[in-house]
Order: sequence, then structure tokens, then C-alpha cells
Amino acid sequence: MSDNSLSEDAITINHHAQGQGGRYVANIEGEEAKGYLEWEPKTGLPERDVAEDVRIATHTVVPDEIGGRGIARRLVERFVADARERGFKIVPQCSYVAAKFDENPDWADLRA
Repeated sequence: MSDNSLSEDAITINHHAQGQGGRYVANIEGEEAKGYLEWEPKTGLPERDVAEDVRIATHTVVPDEIGGRGIARRLVERFVADARERGFKIVPQCSYVAAKFDENPDWADLRA
């Protein structure tokens, strides 16, 4: 099996605020299709249960035409790097994000 991963300079990941949550978008050099990871803040009732420092990873999507090149992995790695830098925890509701957390025990301190 060959490694089709993109070089570091062939992919740019940007974070965009969306409502109360956000989306990490992977732009791939020479491609129109984009991959993304969406998150939303953890909310709860009553209001006192709302946690501003917890983000729920809800979806990771990579279209077939750009799949198999490590894009989803890079999106999760960026999300995790931001969690470390900004001090928030992650609920890996998305099955792909949950699998990456299971594969990376050094991220355990970031799991909410």
C-alpha cells in the first residue's frame, strides 16, 4: 500500500467561527474539494452546566475525490493542537475523531 499523504506545504488548514461553534477547513493545493472538521460548544441544562472550555467534535468530512491522503488526520491534529494551545477539552463525538483519540493515548488529557 502506498502512502498518498500530502506534503506539509500542499495543505492549509484554517479555522472559521460558525455561530457558537466552528469548522476547520482543509484547502488542498490544486483541488477544489475541501475537507472539514466541525465542532460545537458543549451545552447543557440547566445553564450552569454549559462548559465554555469543552468543544464537541461533531463531524469530519473528506470528499472521495481528495480522500486517502491524510486530510482527516491532519484536521484532527490541528484541532488537538489548538486544544493544547488554547486550553480546551474535546468530546470526540465524531467516530473518526474518537478513533484518533484511541490511537493517541498522549491525547487522553484533552478528552472531556
